[in-house]
Amino acid sequence: MTIVLAKEVCQQITVSLEREWLETNGIGGYASSTIAGANTRRYHGLLMAATRPPLGRTLLLTKLEEFLCIEGKEIPLSTNIYPNTIYPEGYKNLVRFYLNPFPAFDYPVNGIRIKKTVFMVHGENTTVILYQVQDRKEQPLAPVLKVRAMIAFRDYHCVTHENPHLKTDYKVLANGISIQPYDTLPPLYLFHNAHTTDNASFWYKNMEYPKEMERGLEAHEDHFSPFALHFDLNKGSDFFVVASTKAHDSVDVFELFRREVSRRKNTGGVKHLNNQTNPLISPPSQGLDEGEEAKITELVESLSAVSDSFIVQREDDKKSIIAGYHWFGDWGRDTMISLSGLTLVHNRFEDARKILLSYAEYADKGMIPNRFPDYGEQPEYNTVDASLWYIHAVYQYVQYTKDLKTIRKDLYGVLQEIVDYYEKGTRYNIHMDTDGLIYAGAEGVQLTWMDAKVGDWVVTPRRGKAVEINALWYNALKILSFLAHEMNLPEENVRYDTFAEKVATSFRNVFWHDVGQYLYDYIDGETRNTAIRPNQIFAVSLPYSMLSLAQQRRVVEVVKEHLLTPFGLRSLSPKDRDYLGRYCGNPYERDRAYHQGTVWAWLIGPYISAYARAYAGEEGTATYIKRLFLPFHTHLFDAGLGTISEIFDGDYPHIARGCISQAWSVGEILRAYFEHAHEFKEK
Repeated sequence: MTIVLAKEVCQQITVSLEREWLETNGIGGYASSTIAGANTRRYHGLLMAATRPPLGRTLLLTKLEEFLCIEGKEIPLSTNIYPNTIYPEGYKNLVRFYLNPFPAFDYPVNGIRIKKTVFMVHGENTTVILYQVQDRKEQPLAPVLKVRAMIAFRDYHCVTHENPHLKTDYKVLANGISIQPYDTLPPLYLFHNAHTTDNASFWYKNMEYPKEMERGLEAHEDHFSPFALHFDLNKGSDFFVVASTKAHDSVDVFELFRREVSRRKNTGGVKHLNNQTNPLISPPSQGLDEGEEAKITELVESLSAVSDSFIVQREDDKKSIIAGYHWFGDWGRDTMISLSGLTLVHNRFEDARKILLSYAEYADKGMIPNRFPDYGEQPEYNTVDASLWYIHAVYQYVQYTKDLKTIRKDLYGVLQEIVDYYEKGTRYNIHMDTDGLIYAGAEGVQLTWMDAKVGDWVVTPRRGKAVEINALWYNALKILSFLAHEMNLPEENVRYDTFAEKVATSFRNVFWHDVGQYLYDYIDGETRNTAIRPNQIFAVSLPYSMLSLAQQRRVVEVVKEHLLTPFGLRSLSPKDRDYLGRYCGNPYERDRAYHQGTVWAWLIGPYISAYARAYAGEEGTATYIKRLFLPFHTHLFDAGLGTISEIFDGDYPHIARGCISQAWSVGEILRAYFEHAHEFKEK
């Protein structure tokens, strides 16, 4: 799918600053900015290098400031934001932005049309910026493209300011320039085919980031510019700057371009969209018009392509999944939830296997890591559900691959260890109670996916027996029973199945809210929390449900009535006194709203699975399910272009918030499409 934004969007600055593009490199690094060319976040930059893949992200090359110089006049192509000022105003010369597969910018200026393309090289901290003169009328004097480099050399969470410690000198190479302002950070190589270099150096002071101002964070930064490159447009039509942490004797940008285009065509899910070998795909349904079907196809094509951006290489031959761009690393819970939609539905079975094996190596006391820290510290094991989602991900892997060899040899013992530790007890008071249900909670710790914390205040502690944790627990036991059966282990098959039935009986007895006719959110002693949250949907959406059909339908209807929006499920009913409908403000205000009404896009996946189960065979089910995908097609043209945001406001118009590209948002939409959108035909 090609995303095209016309002049009317590009030159309306309040609109173009809200559209962001993203390029990734498969090891955690990225390049990103707005289509206007102005950086609006501290996380924007042309080379955000992963110095300790997939983390250790460091902003090396902030941006290139570009001017087309004709007859002594400088015409800007780039844009910067300063307090109360936008300068230069290159966005006024941008007539088209398009994305397929790389971000590209079209600038027709004084009879010269310049196309700029930005892409990253897979497996390297390398960004290519290519300028091509595509249309040109005769000019009386020689036109020159002046490109000035801005550098930062700082951690991606921080900002930097003018300081005497930055070394301003650089080395001139046969094919470019290298600069290393700080000994503790890698050098930046800037390869180019410029004709002359302007050695003037200075600081760009007080650049402003509107998105950081919205987030209540430090929003002003200085960037150092060591030189400018001058490209004589009379001496060619193709010009480039290649920013890299890797030294190259020579750079063939067109070969890099061809290789990356080819790789993307043969990676991700696009080539598998019509692959009927997928065991969970059936013929398409009827009920939508041609335009709606086309939009859903475009959505799936776009998200299938972007799914590749989340899959990253760890050390050795390990693989993982980046939870979201720009600021998340690889998180255990997010990885396991998104694994199916990012890998399995695209037949990327080996990637899925490596991810599962990688996390198995870090299993400890029945827990997989919740998060790998940015700076190489020990993994964090502060979640109750990541390990249970891991079991679910293994089950999904088996459903697609039938690979019992890997299960038997490498993973079954890890799954047994998880169940054993949850039964007898592990960190943070995670243990099985006498009724067979899982209790979890410790003072000051947030263990479920609703994990916002402000200082010592856990916003949604949900301490006790949480509804989705016990739905996952029941499924974990049923999955081990299933695997034992498949591997011809009859005693273990019976043991886990009997265990699961005890859990199911207890769950039905204690979690069903007779008055409200839905499930309690959590139970702690005599406390029965009646807040209407999306967590109950998992008791219907997961492969094994403990509820009757009538109960399943009632849960789905309650969730639909209170929580469903065009972009996912709210995290709390608007009728609740604690509901907050907008996610904005400083860190305290945002964390307070994070799970108190904010819409989460990834939850559309469980909702679709639950609806498909509860209303299988009913007239209108297929059409209803497929129409749930349509708003996300519209969203492809907002916020992160071609991808899906992390969250949205609970209140209309449901403005996109948080990360511009989130793994489980993309993964769950893709999983739900492949597993359910084809599943039913209308009567």
